[in-house]
Amino acid sequence: MSSPQVGAVAADVTGEMVAVCRVEQVPVEGGVAALVGGRAIAIFRTFDGNVHATSNYDPWSHASVMSRGIVGSRGDVPYVASPMHKQAFDLRSGTCLDDETVRLAVHDVRVVDGVVWVGEEVTAGQGGCV
Repeated sequence: MSSPQVGAVAADVTGEMVAVCRVEQVPVEGGVAALVGGRAIAIFRTFDGNVHATSNYDPWSHASVMSRGIVGSRGDVPYVASPMHKQAFDLRSGTCLDDETVRLAVHDVRVVDGVVWVGEEVTAGQGGCV
């Protein structure tokens, strides 16, 4: 049995997922950007090995920079802080920890045989202040 190939597309029960990179290509406590279905996605790996996928678009600065954000945790909440103005977003829900009215879109993400797969958006990002 062969491993999934980066760039491959597979359908699953909930929709289509795209293989974007090998998990070791995502730095621990860091992120990478990928283009999935024409949308810029930020993929992060936390210190405990969990992988998260969000929109790469920072709703505060209106720049596609989130993959360059600072990854950390507040208590048990893994977050990424925007590299522009430092607002922190929960990697699990996309909620801004500094203003709950602002969110990042969060995508379904799985790691299969060392390959990161990104699927549909699971939360709707507001794309700006409400």
